[in-house]
Amino acid sequence: MAEYRVEIPEDDELAAALLAALARRGTVQPLTRGRGTALVLGGARSGKSSWAESQFVDRESVLYVATSLVPEDDPEWAGRVETHRSRRPAGWRTVETLDVAGTLREDDDTPLLVDCLALWLARVLDDVDAWNSPEEQWRPALASHVDELVAAVQDTVRDVVLVSNEVGSGVVPGTPSGRLYRDELGRLNARIAAACDELWLCVGGVARRWR
Repeated sequence: MAEYRVEIPEDDELAAALLAALARRGTVQPLTRGRGTALVLGGARSGKSSWAESQFVDRESVLYVATSLVPEDDPEWAGRVETHRSRRPAGWRTVETLDVAGTLREDDDTPLLVDCLALWLARVLDDVDAWNSPEEQWRPALASHVDELVAAVQDTVRDVVLVSNEVGSGVVPGTPSGRLYRDELGRLNARIAAACDELWLCVGGVARRWR
């Protein structure tokens, strides 16, 4: 099956008619984001967070769900967090929480931006003691957290963009904890992607829709 990306001038009526005729013979996948739930993935400094924020520039009120804690002894990380905060419009409200599922289920139609699921997972793995306990002890607890989040994404009626890191394309981590984290994040991303209306990938500051 051949796939094409086609751009035409807005005033080219003939091209528009031809594309409309072709669309009736194939499957049309919009390249822009619609309303509903979307997951955007990307590597470090890929532009995924900036892209996610840009999806709500026309909204007066947005709830920014931050999943990161800022350790007092890590000024470099604090600087990263401050950079994110400084980009948010004055009308946005920020909540720092691990209860992303609970936030998604709130009786509120304010759009949500969740940044990010990679940090959410790291903190959940800490909470269930995945780094030190046998797998049979921590995995059921992790599964409960993930199942709850996936169900909330599927059920929400809010306009939501979730951000997460794509870490499966690089080298295999050299430590057991690194490999555990990479594998669990890959599984989480796949489940959230399946639950969302749209999936986006950001590379070099450019986001492209995959579904």
